[in-house]
Amino acid sequence: MLRLILTLFLISNIAVTEVSATTITLYNKCPHQIWPGLQPTAGKPIIAQGGFNLPSNNAYTLQLPPLWSGRIWARDNCSFDATGHGHCTTGDCGGILSCNGLGGTPPATLAEFTLGNDQDFYDVSLVDGYNLPLTITPLNGNGKCEFAGCVRDLNVMCPMSLQVRSSDMNQVVGCKSACYAFNSPEYCCTGSYGSPQACKPTSYSRIFKLACPKAYSYAFDDPTSIVTCSMANYLVTFCP
Repeated sequence: MLRLILTLFLISNIAVTEVSATTITLYNKCPHQIWPGLQPTAGKPIIAQGGFNLPSNNAYTLQLPPLWSGRIWARDNCSFDATGHGHCTTGDCGGILSCNGLGGTPPATLAEFTLGNDQDFYDVSLVDGYNLPLTITPLNGNGKCEFAGCVRDLNVMCPMSLQVRSSDMNQVVGCKSACYAFNSPEYCCTGSYGSPQACKPTSYSRIFKLACPKAYSYAFDDPTSIVTCSMANYLVTFCP
């Protein structure tokens, strides 16, 4: 299925790349439906109303305006009424289907993009915690253009103090970051810890990094986490 999606995606983008547009295809490989959320950085346009439903084994391609930047994540176990109001167990954005610029409530695995004229920057971040595996794969780009992401299920190895459980308490549905769980400068890299020299990996961030070495594990985890590419389109896969 994924091979077919990639083939169709590459063929369809021949005309798109001629006008130097960037596309991001979201592919839900999870065995259940998800609700992707999209939040632009300040001053950038909202794409696809900020959120929608994506059934299992389906893909959705977004065409992005030049120099767009923002984040993409999966909302899980959602229920919305006919007016688009409801709730998601993880990644919820104010209880609405179309996030319209709102971010997701942690924990949520994030795909982050900053598109440039000459070079794009992208990463998968666990700084706001984790809810689902997620990867970014560049397509037809120039440069190193490496894969980024987290393919492990961190929920099965999440420390008790970071766990978010389902309403019946039988399942771990998310893993908080230490910053979100404890809200202390040491874990959030704030205050006297607000520099790369002062804020170092912790026992919690090391769990994330060991499991997912190609993802951000804490605020100053830049050297091993940010990837660059030029003239590329991107495939974001949930549950790869």
